[in-house]
Amino acid sequence: MEPDFEDLSLLFPNLAAQLRNTLSTMHLAASQLAPSRQREQDPALDAKAALLDQSYYQLLRLANNLSDAALLRQQGTLTLKDTDLVELVGEVCRRAEPLAAELELTLRFVCGMERHVCAAAPRELERLLYHLLSNAFKFTPAGGTVTVELKTAGKQVLLSVEDTGRGIEPDRLETLFDRCLHESLMDPRPHGLGLGLALCRAIAQGHGGSIMAQSHEGRGSRFTVSLPDRRAENGTVSDVPLDYSGGFNRTLLYLADALPSRVFLVRYQG
Repeated sequence: MEPDFEDLSLLFPNLAAQLRNTLSTMHLAASQLAPSRQREQDPALDAKAALLDQSYYQLLRLANNLSDAALLRQQGTLTLKDTDLVELVGEVCRRAEPLAAELELTLRFVCGMERHVCAAAPRELERLLYHLLSNAFKFTPAGGTVTVELKTAGKQVLLSVEDTGRGIEPDRLETLFDRCLHESLMDPRPHGLGLGLALCRAIAQGHGGSIMAQSHEGRGSRFTVSLPDRRAENGTVSDVPLDYSGGFNRTLLYLADALPSRVFLVRYQG
């Protein structure tokens, strides 16, 4: 009998706490062995340390995903507050654009609105967008384009991420958002836990919304998140998402799996 999301979501946060404690000790030791000043003066040392930093960011990203697994069994809505979605999405794209360029990709943000405030959970929505961008970056070859679009339609806010990558096989679309429960459908090892899209769906549902995927092999994929266009009851407005990355560059953290190791050279950090 396969485990369900509730079984996994009870276990994962405990694993994440243990993993995060060990990672903290490892990062402290590594930073003492290769401090920033020495890395700046020694390109060979900096390149080796960059590989270590990338691995650290990837593991910390995994720990964060494990912690967020509690969302998979959450009932009801997330804690929402009035948020300027144009500011939030635009800021994520601004931070991610130079990293897309490192992959020889073009990242576009398409939005006809200067400002649009509605009820959202900023931290969770930011994480959702980074998950979708990470996937798009990983599966789009150099020279391709990733387009983020934000618009309204009726009483919904539509946030989409479209790429010109390899697309998704039709037989995988049906279980795309719960692949962590279907080992036979995961990518060949080494692969992740398949939590990213499951968390995206949970975040969308926690807003009272949904997420859907469209894809054509060889022509790319498009993920569209639909959120109710409404205001929060408390009326508090949040324009800028809070930093929940423990003081690290959160864009490098959330996109760590999709980036080349050179992006983790000391000059990019901070």
